[in-house]
Amino acid sequence: MAGEYLTIKGTGSGEYVEKKSRFLGLALHVESEEEAAAQLERIRKQYYDARHNCYAWIIGEQKEKIRSSDDGEPSGTAGKPILGVLEGSGCTNIMIIVTRYFGGTLLGTGGLVRAYTKAARDALEDALLVRMCLCDKFTVTLDYAFLDKVLYYLRQEEIAPADQIYADRVGLVLITAADKAAQVRERIVSLTNGSASFEDQGQDFYPLEV
Repeated sequence: MAGEYLTIKGTGSGEYVEKKSRFLGLALHVESEEEAAAQLERIRKQYYDARHNCYAWIIGEQKEKIRSSDDGEPSGTAGKPILGVLEGSGCTNIMIIVTRYFGGTLLGTGGLVRAYTKAARDALEDALLVRMCLCDKFTVTLDYAFLDKVLYYLRQEEIAPADQIYADRVGLVLITAADKAAQVRERIVSLTNGSASFEDQGQDFYPLEV
């Protein structure tokens, strides 16, 4: 659907060992190529004694920025399999780095592809998958007499107020999918007999758990 995309929140990690070679996978949410490059440099410094730090990223709502690297491994054995895991997930604004500590035994082309794929997939599966949705954020102010009815309606719609402000009247800060915002407002107006007031706080992308 336009106005939304899949990504991850926070990080995920995985580890795979094959013939004493260790493959450490890390999945990260990134918003730009500059941020991805900075994360890669951070991992290179953290694992300064590792043989390889292979990676792939997909960035942009339309997945317009794609990059991968074998970082010295045989061509197509690391970056491409990691990218394949990302593409299969349907996610964007995400990168996976797989750090390899060489165990002394060559794994061959097929062994490397399997190892990098497994470490990347485990890292992705460990991360929290979220749907980034274009949402309206607004504050609705209402009389206390209508609060229970409105909160019950919001629970039915699986909308949890981002904040509640208690004064002479109560304010509820709501974040609602843009294509549902008008419907939610209309229902709240009905539930409060037309007495609720609204203050817009703009549109942005917000994470919703999948």
